[in-house]
Amino acid sequence: MSSLIYHIAGSESWELQNRGGEYRHGSLEIEGFIHCSLAEQVPGTLEKFFPSLDGLILLEIVVQRLVPELRYENGFPHIYGPLNLDAVVAVRPLPLKKNPE
Repeated sequence: MSSLIYHIAGSESWELQNRGGEYRHGSLEIEGFIHCSLAEQVPGTLEKFFPSLDGLILLEIVVQRLVPELRYENGFPHIYGPLNLDAVVAVRPLPLKKNPE
C-alpha cells in the first residue's frame, strides 16, 4: 500500500479542529473514523462528495507516522482515531471547483 494517504477538508474546518496536536474531523464522532483517499482516489472523491464547494484543502498524511489505527475498507483508507498532526506533511489548497453551466 501507499506510504501517503490524503484527507479532503474545508480550510475553516481544518483551522478549527486541529488543536492540541491532533485533528478531529466530524466524521470521527459520527462514524468512528476519518475518511481518507489514496492519490488516485482524490479526483473521484472530490467529484462525488465535493462537486461545488470551494475553500478546500488536501492533507497529505504519512502512513508510517500515524498513531491511530489505519484500516483499508472498500479500498479506502480510514483513520480510527484523532489524526496526530506530526503525520501531516503538507496542507495544500485545492483549486476552486466551478459549477458546469
